Amino acid sequence: MKMPVVFVGHGSPMNALDLNPFTESLKELGNKLPKPQAILSISAHWETRGTQVLYHETPPTIHDFYGFPKALFDMQYPARGPLALAKETQALVPHSELTVKWGLDHGTWSVLVHMFPEADIPVYQLSLDVTKTAQEHLEIGRQLRSLREKGVLILGSGNIVHNLRVINWRELNAAYPWAQEFDLAIKKALEEKDETLLTQYEKKLGEVASMSVPTPEHYLPLLYCYGATVPEDRISYPFEGYQMGSLSMRSVLWS
Repeated sequence: MKMPVVFVGHGSPMNALDLNPFTESLKELGNKLPKPQAILSISAHWETRGTQVLYHETPPTIHDFYGFPKALFDMQYPARGPLALAKETQALVPHSELTVKWGLDHGTWSVLVHMFPEADIPVYQLSLDVTKTAQEHLEIGRQLRSLREKGVLILGSGNIVHNLRVINWRELNAAYPWAQEFDLAIKKALEEKDETLLTQYEKKLGEVASMSVPTPEHYLPLLYCYGATVPEDRISYPFEGYQMGSLSMRSVLWS
């Protein structure tokens, strides 16, 4: 069975603990999806020079944040790593390398604790190469496409809009007008398969883009997911909404 492709907005690490409409949507999504043979996560929180593939039989749960409650640091996601699939993935992506020097960061486990809480599906990660252009990131997504036929769920975890400098802590479910404008422009581009806008968002959308994507790492996982799609995939949105003004929590499903 060919697996779907999913992009999720993960937002604050506190979403791992919180019960809210977004985390409820993750639970519903996990129940709706066919059970994967493995999950390949492309997380905003693993940036490297050169593309790396996690090759670890028992990947550690990485608590890559600070200033949060002890309960969050106590959380573990003890999924096993699929070593054979990691090797296959490394072979699909030219010049990529296997590494044991990572684990499952919070971009991955903070959503999987809701989607697949039993941690009984093998999980591995692919890094974001900071030297690549947006178009090159999208092309890597295309190189990963065949993994879907092997039962691998390709999961991108980031946020279409992610600007921590202007977070509004008093408005949990609010959005700034520019955040909504960018989020909806990207939604339209996904539906119209407008690859130029998806990869040249700064040039096409100007200040709205620079406010919404001040740094690219939370946006780029979306491009991997888009690259892994095929023409017959249908697009849907398991969740649409915002948190704290400057975070789009949009999830995208291609199936």
